[in-house]
Amino acid sequence: IQKFTVDGIFLTGWGRRGNEEAEFLFPEGITVGNDGNVFVADNDNHRVQKFTADGTFLGAWGSPGEGSGEFSYPRDIAVDNDGNLYVADTQNYRIQKFTTGGAFLGQWGSKGSGEGQFNYPAGIAVNREGNVFVADSRDYRLQKFSSEGTFLTQWGASGSEVGQFLYLEDIAVDGEGNVYVADTGNHRIQKFTADGQYLAQWGSRGSGPGQFNHLSGIAVDGDGNVYVADTGNHRIQKFTADGEFLGWWGRAD
Repeated sequence: IQKFTVDGIFLTGWGRRGNEEAEFLFPEGITVGNDGNVFVADNDNHRVQKFTADGTFLGAWGSPGEGSGEFSYPRDIAVDNDGNLYVADTQNYRIQKFTTGGAFLGQWGSKGSGEGQFNYPAGIAVNREGNVFVADSRDYRLQKFSSEGTFLTQWGASGSEVGQFLYLEDIAVDGEGNVYVADTGNHRIQKFTADGQYLAQWGSRGSGPGQFNHLSGIAVDGDGNVYVADTGNHRIQKFTADGEFLGWWGRAD
């Protein structure tokens, strides 16, 4: 895990390859709790790890399996205003809900394309009202739920037109409730209202400012700035809420 200022200045980092405390095998998702603690979806170790903001290990939970509190390649993690954690338990085709201490609270989902079902849930985000948004990657849609898993709405289809997706891999929600989708196969960001009304998009395939190569992660800060993990270009890009390019950092070494 690497930690930076909002302008890309390196602050600290922690972790190495492995399966012991503070070691990772493909850390895929990350979120910060209301108390500043950091939670990581440690994908190939089938667990969640918890740290202080400076990387001190606080705990972990999870193991390979299909039972409550077990995981199969968890891809992302999100926290709500009450401190509950939601994990995209990707290859179990479900969402699991926990306390910040790892106590199991509930789950929903199964494999399929119906309401409340998933085909590779890859990203997850929670808005201020506690609604949970899931990037249902291989169903080419975004689904919205209550905090208890009640299905509310969905939007998206396979394609490259407005409101369509190709393997959406992550989502983020800003303070106004707008939803940003990392539309990975289309090399772009799409922006919607909380009910799926299209607002804007930006990006194309490439390595220039505002272009992407397999974007895989997205986050929004308290000022509404959007940060994108531009994976294939080995960098983070920063934008305004309307897609104006603000800068980047990172490189392949």
